Amino acid sequence: MDLPELPVSEALPALTAALREGPNAVLVAPPGAGKTTIVPLVLIEEPWATGKILVLEPRRVAARAAARRMADLAGEEAPGGLVGLSTRLDRAVSDRTRIEVVTEGLLVRRLQSDPGLEGVSAVLFDEAHERHLDTDLGLALCLDLQRALRPELRLLAMSATLDAAGFAGLLEAPVIESAGRAFPVVVHNRPRDIREPRDLPEAMAGAIREALREHPGDVLAFLPGWGEIRRTQERLAGVAAEVLPLHGEMPPAEQDRALNPSSRRKVVLATSIAETSLTVPGVRIVVDGGFRRAPRLDAATGLTRLVTVRISRAAAEQRAGRAGRTEPGVAIRLWTEALHRGLPLADRPEMLEAELSGLVLDCAAWGAEPGGLPFLDPPPAGAVAAARALLQELDALDREGRITATGRRMARLGAHPRLARVMVETRGAGEGALAADLAALLEERDPIRNREAHVDLNTRLDLLRGGDHPEADRATVQRIRRTAQLHRRRLSVPERTEPEGDPAALLAAGFPDRIAARRGTMEGAFRLASGQGARLAANDPLRKAPLLAVAALELAGTEARIRMAAPLDRAVLEARFPERFVREEVTEFDARANAVVTRRRLRFGPLVLEEANLPHADPAGVAEALARAAAGRGFRDLDWSKAAIQLRARMRWAHVTEGAPWPDVSDAALSARATEWLAPYLNGLSRLSELKSLDAVAILRGLVAWEMQRRLDAELPARVDLPEGRSAAIDYDREVPALEARAQHLFGLAGTPPLMGGRIPLQVSLLSPAGRPIAVTSDLSGFWGGGWAEVRREMRGRYPKHAWPEDPSRG
Repeated sequence: MDLPELPVSEALPALTAALREGPNAVLVAPPGAGKTTIVPLVLIEEPWATGKILVLEPRRVAARAAARRMADLAGEEAPGGLVGLSTRLDRAVSDRTRIEVVTEGLLVRRLQSDPGLEGVSAVLFDEAHERHLDTDLGLALCLDLQRALRPELRLLAMSATLDAAGFAGLLEAPVIESAGRAFPVVVHNRPRDIREPRDLPEAMAGAIREALREHPGDVLAFLPGWGEIRRTQERLAGVAAEVLPLHGEMPPAEQDRALNPSSRRKVVLATSIAETSLTVPGVRIVVDGGFRRAPRLDAATGLTRLVTVRISRAAAEQRAGRAGRTEPGVAIRLWTEALHRGLPLADRPEMLEAELSGLVLDCAAWGAEPGGLPFLDPPPAGAVAAARALLQELDALDREGRITATGRRMARLGAHPRLARVMVETRGAGEGALAADLAALLEERDPIRNREAHVDLNTRLDLLRGGDHPEADRATVQRIRRTAQLHRRRLSVPERTEPEGDPAALLAAGFPDRIAARRGTMEGAFRLASGQGARLAANDPLRKAPLLAVAALELAGTEARIRMAAPLDRAVLEARFPERFVREEVTEFDARANAVVTRRRLRFGPLVLEEANLPHADPAGVAEALARAAAGRGFRDLDWSKAAIQLRARMRWAHVTEGAPWPDVSDAALSARATEWLAPYLNGLSRLSELKSLDAVAILRGLVAWEMQRRLDAELPARVDLPEGRSAAIDYDREVPALEARAQHLFGLAGTPPLMGGRIPLQVSLLSPAGRPIAVTSDLSGFWGGGWAEVRREMRGRYPKHAWPEDPSRG
C-alpha cells in the first residue's frame, strides 16, 4: 500500500520492530502527525497481524473521520471494506474488514460477549491520554486477557500528550516518540476572565469577529457543549465566513461539512472532539473558551451527567497546537494569564471522579474484582463500595458480590446500571419501548426547563410521542428521541412499537431507593425509601399521591425537592416486586410517645407503607427495646445519685487496673450490653421517665458477684477511716482519686491509704481550719517528714489556737 509521508513515518521502523519483539508498545506523536490513520495501515502488513486490528477512538466523530481517511488511503470510497467502522449509531463492516475503528464503549461490550477477542491480532488505544473510564477499563481487560489467554495479542497506546512513563510501566513496553513537525503558534490571553459559562457565547462571538479581522486563515473555536455552540452561532450572524458547528450528536453529513476543505473562509464551532484525533483543514486561528464537559455524579438523578468545568493546562496546549498544523498560527484564550497559572496541569482521569457502578458491573461480568485488574489508577475503594451496594440493591450482584443473571443482562445493554435495570424489567415489546423512552429521558436533562413546572413524568414522556408543552426545549426532545431509538435497538424492540405499561413500576426497578410514600396526611410531604425526606410544591397535582416513583430530586439540606416523578400504585408494585415486601411485628421505642410500642408493619425495603399499633406486646421485647432506648440517650434517664456515680467510678478503676473479671462500665461497653444488664430490671416498664424509679447502685452492684463486691469495698473503699473515729470520702470520679480532710483530722495517719494494694494513686488534699487547701500530696509519709515543716510555720502564725505538731504521724 502506497502511503503518504507524514511526520509519524520516521517513528514507524522503531514501532514495527518493538511490536515484533514484544506484544506492547507506547507511541507518543503530536497532533497531525498521522498516527491515527497511518499506523493501523502499516501494522496490518506485519507478519503477526493475521487477524483484525481494532482501533479504539474515544469519540464517534473521530472514529468516523479516522475510518473514512484510512479507507481513502486504502483506495476505497467509504468504510466497510478493508477499513470498517463500528459506533453506537453506525456500523460498516464486512468479511473483508481487517481494520475496524470502534468507540470505547463498544470495545468493552465486545470483550464481554467475546472474552477471547477471537480473530483480533491487536488493539490500538488512540488518544489514551484522555483517560475515559471505558478506555481505562478496555485497556485493563485487554491486559488481563493478554496475560491469561492471549499472550500474542498486541496492545498499543497512542497519544500526543500521554503519560508515557505510566503507560510504559503498565504495559511493560518501550516508548517510541515522533517529534513531528509543528509551526509556531502565538498565544494571546484576554485581560479579563469569563466567570460563568453562560457568558461564554457573547465573549466567544466577539473574539471570533475580532480574530477574523486581524488574522488570516480559518477559525477553530472550542466551546463546552451544544447549547453554547448554538448561541454563539446565533451571535455570529452576518460574519464574512461560513459558520459550521461540530458536535458528536450532529448527523454525519453535517459533521463532514465542518471537517472537509471549503472554498470560503470557515469558522468551526466545536466541542472537545476537535482537541485530538480530528484534523480540521485550513485552521490558523484557535479561539479557546477554556471550558469542557466532564462526567460527574448527579445527585438529583443518581446518574453520571456531564457538567461544565475548566480545562487543564495540558488541554489548553493541545488546543492551541491546532493552529500550527500547516502554517504559523495564533491561539486566543478567553482567560487571563493569572487564571492559566492556576489551572491543573492535566485533567483528572474519570476513574477518580466518576460514579463507578457501571465499571464494577463490567468487572463482575468479566469475573474479576476491580482491585485485581491492571488499571493505571486503581478505582477508589469508597466509590467501589458505593457502586457495589447500589448493584446489590438493583439485583445485579448477590450478597457475595457475584454477578446475577439479571446483572448479566444489564451488563450487555451498555447503559448506566440504573437505566439498564429499568430496561431488563420489561415484559413485551410495548414495555420495552416505554423503558427505552424512560432511559433516554433520564440520560438527558429535563426537557421542561421551568423549575416551577409540575413534576409528572408522564408529561415528559408525552412530549416524545408528539405532545406539546409551552416550555419544552425542542432540541432536548429531539436528542431524547434519538437516544430512545438506540435503546430500542438494544432491546430488539421494533422501531414503530407504541409504548405501553406503567412508567412508575419500571422506574421503581432502577430507583428502588427513590420510591416515596406520603407522610401521614401531610400533602406534598414524602419519605423516600432511602430514609430522606422530600417535598412537592403546594400546587403540584401529585401532592396527594400516596406513592411516587421519583426520577429526579433537587437536594437542599436534610430534605429534597422532587423534580420528576410518576404516581405509583401499590398493587402494581407488590405484583412486580413481591420479594421486597415484608410484613412484620416490631417492638421499638417511639421518641414522640416517649414510650416503647409494638406495631404491625408492611415494608417495601426500608420504606414503611402501612403501620398499626398493637395492644399487647411481649414483656421481654418491651424491656429490651427500652434498654436500647436508654443506651441511645447515654443512660441519662437513670437516677445517677452521687453514690451511683462514685460506685461506677470505683468499678471503672478496678477494670482499668486488673481488667477481667471486673466489668467494663464505660459508656460504650454499657451501651453494647444494655439488653443484658439493664433489661432484666425493666419488666413492667415502657417509658423512659419510669427509669428514675430504679436503684442505679443496686443495678451496678449486680454486675459483679458478692465476693467481688466485698473486695471492691475493701480495696477501693468509698470512705477511709481517719484517727479519732473520723472518716473521709474518696472522690473516684476524677483523673486521680482524691481525698480531702482538715490537717488536724489526718494527725496520727502515718501514710497515704493504699488503693488496690497501692497500685492506684490517691491524692490527699490537706485543708486549713477554714477549709482551704494548704497542701496536696500523694505521699503523706514523705510530706510529714519534709514539706510539713514549712506548712506548720505558716499555719501556726495564722491559726495559733490549733495544734500543729512537729511530727503529725504520731498524732
